[in-house]
Amino acid sequence: MDTTARYASLVGRLMIGLPFAMSGFGKLAAYGATTAYIASAGLPVPPLAYAIAVLVELGGGLLLIAGYQARSVALTMAVFSLAAAVSFHNNFADQNQMIHFLKNVMMAGGLLQIFAFGAGALSLDARLSRDGVAAAQAAHAH
Repeated sequence: MDTTARYASLVGRLMIGLPFAMSGFGKLAAYGATTAYIASAGLPVPPLAYAIAVLVELGGGLLLIAGYQARSVALTMAVFSLAAAVSFHNNFADQNQMIHFLKNVMMAGGLLQIFAFGAGALSLDARLSRDGVAAAQAAHAH
């Protein structure tokens, strides 16, 4: 893999993961407002939806940044982004809501690229894979 691609995959993960992590941190500081917004969208059990949102956004964002379990994390975050688009940004008569809907769809598209192609060379996934291959080769050598 050339140097440009190595860094592009890292920068791409940062550009997707950081806003998710920041949103998750923001939700931690605004439990009441967030659960009220979830309830206003008509979703059942707002405290559970809040916990899922924080876990996916904060936890998933940080894991994506690190490039750990990136494929499964990215798939989970893509599904979450589409669910959020449908649940919270479905008033297409409001141009702002349409923009947010499309933003979520675009994020899901980028996340599906990570799901399809992995985290790239500068990631924990790549590091652990290299270490695992080296350990397996060393075990077979003895």
